[in-house]
Amino acid sequence: MSLLRLAYETRGEGLPVVFLHAFPLNRKMWEGVVGGLSGVRAILVDAPGFGESPVPPKPYDLADVARSVVDILDREGVDRAVVVGLSMGGYVAFRLYDAFWDRVQGMVLADTRAEMDSPEARAAREKAIARIREGDRAGYLEELLPRLVGETTRKTRPEVVVRVKDLAAEAPDEALILALEAMKNRPDSVPMLPTVEVPVLVLAGEEDTLTPPEVMEGMVQRMPRAERVVLPRVGHLSAVEDPEAFRDALSRFLKQF
Repeated sequence: MSLLRLAYETRGEGLPVVFLHAFPLNRKMWEGVVGGLSGVRAILVDAPGFGESPVPPKPYDLADVARSVVDILDREGVDRAVVVGLSMGGYVAFRLYDAFWDRVQGMVLADTRAEMDSPEARAAREKAIARIREGDRAGYLEELLPRLVGETTRKTRPEVVVRVKDLAAEAPDEALILALEAMKNRPDSVPMLPTVEVPVLVLAGEEDTLTPPEVMEGMVQRMPRAERVVLPRVGHLSAVEDPEAFRDALSRFLKQF
C-alpha cells in the first residue's frame, strides 16, 4: 500500500477507465471528455497535492503515485482497467504498467513522452522550483500556461485559456514543487515500450510544441500494439482544448474491450 492518499471520484457504469491528469491541473480537466462517454466507469484521480488530494509531507516518485492508483482499483474492486494519462498522467501510466502490468487492460497516452528529462529539461524544472520557492509562482505559471495550449486555442478559444489558468491556480505551491521534482527524477520508459503488450492509443495534439506528434510517433513505432491519432488544431492540453475530438478518439479505441 502506498503512503500517498489520492482523492478520486467515479462516474458511470461499465468498462473501468482510469483518468490521470496533466500538470499543473487536476481531475476537473476531464469534465468535457467523460461527460459524453457511455458504457464506461470513469475513475478520475487527483495527483498528490492537486485537486482534493492532500499535499504529501515529503517528496515522492511517480512509482508511488502508480501504487496509489492500484490502491484505488483495489478499493473499487477493479481487477483491470484501461489507463488514460495526459502529459504527467502519461508518466504515471508508464510506471503503472511497469510495476502492475497485469492490472492494465489498455493505455491511452496523450501528449506525453517515454524519455526521461534531458539535462536541459531537468535544469528548467530546477529553475521553476527555485522560482516558486522564491515567491515567483505567478511569473512561472504566466510563462508556462501559454505553452500548454495550441496557437489555434489561444487565438480562437480564449475561454479555454481562462479555464486552464483557473485550474492551475488551485494547486498549492508545494504540490507544484513536489510534482516538478517527481517528473524531473522519473526514469526512462523507452526500454519498456517493446514489452507493452496491451492495446495502446497515442493521442497527439497537432500544435503541441512540448511533445510534438513526431516525438510521439517514436513511441508508437516501439510498441507492438500501438496506434497514433493526431488531433487537429490543439496543443499539449488536447483533452481540455477539444474534449469532443478527444472523446471521439477515446470512444473508438474503447470499443475493442
